[in-house]
Amino acid sequence: MGSLERSVVAAALALLIAGPALAGGAARPTAPAVGSEAAAPGVAAPAASVVAAPAPALTPFAFKLAAAISALPEGATDPERKDRAAIDAFYGARRGEPLWLAADGFSPRAKSLVEAIRGADAYGLSVADFKLPADGVALATPEAQAAAELQLTTAALAYARYARGGRIAEPITMLTANLDRRPQWIEPKLVLDGLAGATDAGAYLTSLNPRHEQFERLRKLYVAETAQSRHGKLSRLAEHLRANMEMWRWLPDDMGTQTGVPGKGMYVFNNVPEFMQYVYKDGEIVRSERIVVGMLDKQSAIFSRPLKYVVLRPEWHVPDSIKVNELWPGLIKHTRVMSAFGIEVKKDGERVDWRRIDWANADINAYEFVQPPGPRSVLGHVKFSFPSQHTIYMHDTPDKYMFNSAVRTLSHGCLRVRNPMALAEMILAEDKGWDADKITELNKTGPLNNEVPLDKRIPIHVAYYTAWVDAEGGLKNFPDIYGHEKRVTLALNGQWDKIDHGKDDQAPVEANFDPRALAARAKGGDVATADTASDPFGANSGSGRGRKGQKGGLGDLLSALFGG
Repeated sequence: MGSLERSVVAAALALLIAGPALAGGAARPTAPAVGSEAAAPGVAAPAASVVAAPAPALTPFAFKLAAAISALPEGATDPERKDRAAIDAFYGARRGEPLWLAADGFSPRAKSLVEAIRGADAYGLSVADFKLPADGVALATPEAQAAAELQLTTAALAYARYARGGRIAEPITMLTANLDRRPQWIEPKLVLDGLAGATDAGAYLTSLNPRHEQFERLRKLYVAETAQSRHGKLSRLAEHLRANMEMWRWLPDDMGTQTGVPGKGMYVFNNVPEFMQYVYKDGEIVRSERIVVGMLDKQSAIFSRPLKYVVLRPEWHVPDSIKVNELWPGLIKHTRVMSAFGIEVKKDGERVDWRRIDWANADINAYEFVQPPGPRSVLGHVKFSFPSQHTIYMHDTPDKYMFNSAVRTLSHGCLRVRNPMALAEMILAEDKGWDADKITELNKTGPLNNEVPLDKRIPIHVAYYTAWVDAEGGLKNFPDIYGHEKRVTLALNGQWDKIDHGKDDQAPVEANFDPRALAARAKGGDVATADTASDPFGANSGSGRGRKGQKGGLGDLLSALFGG
């Protein structure tokens, strides 16, 4: 039984118990009980008990509204169930008092709300998703009034959910595991309280759309484009803009400190399709630099986490995907990658000699592979750690040539950053107050794998935007390299069955080869062995170029193939 239903039942019971004597609503003393003794002289008589005045009687409208709320479906999702519970509690606290109705029909508050919802298309939403009372609906009976009241409230809450990204409630499961985003929900109780307290309910409702400057720029272009659409069908450009607007609904209004003050603090914004990184400080870009992102089959996950450590002179812990399907075959074939790059093997925390292990029959998952810090490190001089289930981080690289490519989908998922020491200096100056000389000295002579913990909150956003609007209103487009824009568009068009969910980056890594069969072929000379493995990646082919930042060397290829 809901809150308003309980109020209705309680009111009915109170009327039955109190009877006609309380019809006027006044409190009165009760008579002494029959057979009670008179008070002794000098002793005060006991105070007469008082019956509290009953709460104001519920109106016929309140009874009908309670019935209408009771008839609402429970909801298919958690957000829908939360909406229903909030509606019940909201009207229960108001004892069924309407929010949208006046004595002569819909209130000005209701008219403002309806106007805002009917303008949903201008915000990349669809007015067809919200059921409003019909124009000119008769409100002559309590039933009709209750139905109209409830329609407006449920439509307002649905708009609030969709404005915050609720059309795609779980991108990580509904679209792809690499799109680790979630709607920026506002609790429905807060929405209802906000609507009730606002002088302009419509303005309050539309304010729940993203407040990011980029969202508003995209929206203006979207409105202009949809004005030219024919027969209500969105053009390809309109869908492109709408998909990018939708992805802004999954980011917090406060991208920096995340203390509720938008535009303050520092954060790092990596736009994967653009292959660019931007550092923002108090709303202004203070650094922009190129990045390398994950290959098409080893994608950089899209997510946000706070930066935890800047690691100087880092060691590299080889991830399972590389260990299982790239290092393991090389071990079976006796290639020299391990010794060439000083990769160490540990089991139960103890270092073991990888040369003495029968890798064709060994459990590769029982071993940990680590490359110590040094000049051969695939992580270079610095790593930026923002832990998540995706095991992705930002780092330096010895292979500087990669930054010269226009399309930089070259890593195993981690983000390689050009001029990363300048980023480290900027972050540690913000967090620790350190100058560049201190960081340079730590990089030269400081501890190995020196994890410097951050005290301030500096979020790292790995983002995915294929459309960007500059301050003059010019549109920049970037390739949909991972297909996320396409997935969002299909979802918004209701074509869920056409979505390619791609690989699950959280699935256990399984070998894509037979270790024993590979060992047998290696023994028979069908694959490269120790004698021929000096060129497993084309290092000695004669066509490659040297290690010093040029493409083609063994180290270069190890970093390209194995680096994060």
